[in-house]
Amino acid sequence: MEKETEKHIRPSWDDYFMAIVRIVGTRSTCDRLHAGAVLVKDKRIISTGYNGSPPGLPHCDEVGHLMEEGHCVRTVHAEHNTILQAATVSGTNTKGSTMYTKYSPCIHCSKYIVTAGVKRVVMGKVYRNSKVIDYLKEAGIEVEVYEESEEWQKQLQELFKDEIEVMKPKEGDVEVQIKK
Repeated sequence: MEKETEKHIRPSWDDYFMAIVRIVGTRSTCDRLHAGAVLVKDKRIISTGYNGSPPGLPHCDEVGHLMEEGHCVRTVHAEHNTILQAATVSGTNTKGSTMYTKYSPCIHCSKYIVTAGVKRVVMGKVYRNSKVIDYLKEAGIEVEVYEESEEWQKQLQELFKDEIEVMKPKEGDVEVQIKK
């Protein structure tokens, strides 16, 4: 018996990029906050980042936290890592981009976001300091707290429930013939 086909939901751009933010955040190596961020320009991902130590240095999940005034300072925050990746790996211009974050950025990351010329920040949840929203807005940045689409969230959960299914074209099987 064939699996009943449910209506495919095409996510909005915000739904799409926020789903990716969640996946990126799973790479975080500091268990104090599994944060992720995605930097987008012209509806294309230009970089991603998560909370993790600089390359070549030990991670929190390997050697523990490096605490300073109640904060772990071993890791580079997701938002900062995203901006650094855009500068060092992709060599792209961040001016006019959109930053998607799992949580609201800290004040330091907010300064980097402003300096990088990001024009819009979409955050999943406000974390600790809601004043960063006012700070970003004062700098002329459009700030939004993401509102999940219940319909999209259901489809997203279904995407990861089963194995990747084998799909066949509606027109039938396609055979490739190789001449010898």
